[in-house]
Amino acid sequence: MPEFISLTFPNASTEINPIPNASIDPEYLTRYARNLDDYGYNYTLVPYDSSSYDPFTIGATILSVTKKLKVIIALRPNTLYPTVAAKALATLDQLSSGRVVVHFIAGGSDAEQAREGDFLSKDERYGRLEDYIKILRRAWKSDEPFDWDSKYYQFKQFSNRVRPTNGPIPVSVGGSSDEAYRVGGSLADIFGLWGEPLKETKDQIDRIYAEAAKAGRPDSDRPRIWVTFRPIIAETEELAWAKAHKTLNALNTNRAKGQGKVPADAPPPQNAGSRRLLDIAARGEVQDRALWYPTVTATNARGASTALVGSAQTVVESLLDYVDLGADLISIRGYDNLNDAIDYGRFVLPKVRQTLQERENGSTN
Repeated sequence: MPEFISLTFPNASTEINPIPNASIDPEYLTRYARNLDDYGYNYTLVPYDSSSYDPFTIGATILSVTKKLKVIIALRPNTLYPTVAAKALATLDQLSSGRVVVHFIAGGSDAEQAREGDFLSKDERYGRLEDYIKILRRAWKSDEPFDWDSKYYQFKQFSNRVRPTNGPIPVSVGGSSDEAYRVGGSLADIFGLWGEPLKETKDQIDRIYAEAAKAGRPDSDRPRIWVTFRPIIAETEELAWAKAHKTLNALNTNRAKGQGKVPADAPPPQNAGSRRLLDIAARGEVQDRALWYPTVTATNARGASTALVGSAQTVVESLLDYVDLGADLISIRGYDNLNDAIDYGRFVLPKVRQTLQERENGSTN
């Protein structure tokens, strides 16, 4: 049975109705998190950006007002020394009785990394990430002090008395480059992908599994696959497509006004994942059952941006296509953040689970 992920939003600002210079709204954040908990989401991703809020503080707030929801803390290795991160993550994990996952961002943009003093090359960033994951896991397991001496980290006799609740905290890695596949395939518990057509997604999963096998991991220990979409749903197909075009118009208008994710004259993105999305978008607006790409070009493929458009049933069937392909975790978030999360919780999550349960019951009768 797949697990479902949302994205955390600290206030009511959205991509289609941006609130300039909006600050954290504690009441909104609490309401959003509790709705995710009530509607059966398994996780929420707390994102990272050089100019935005601290994910650890946001994550702690979410965990304090929810009962079952797990938080995925996005972390860039250049921002926190691994020995400090090991204790911070384990502390949060203890406080929440084991509801913490960490998602690593090696860094896809040289300019974004430079804003916080990181000038390593992309391959070096993945090399550093490889060390980082190994240090965390050793810190979470080792009963004895240990040293580390590598290109990226050096310390002596680090001793950690802050242990996670249920063993090492799950580690997630994402990306679409050769180094991302290598590091994630060999070390990650979870590997995150953006929504691409089924064929391209299958190709990426095969790459990840091949790297896992090359690292000596058995099939039972391969990374779980996480795929992200931006569904646009309505009661009928016609209403969903009208909503999609209204959303697209808002994205284009806001970007032209300087209120989008990136400026209207932004250069092509540097990271491999965004370039892949733009290349696929050039092939046509709709791929497979309902995968819609104009939202990719409207945002210059900044982050997860591929939409699934249609009735709730069409989106359910589309998500099931990816589950059948091997997706273990499905991230869905919309453009009207809170209302979309509630709609998915009412009309999408239960139907996916029900359909899979019916399949399972049918296969055992």
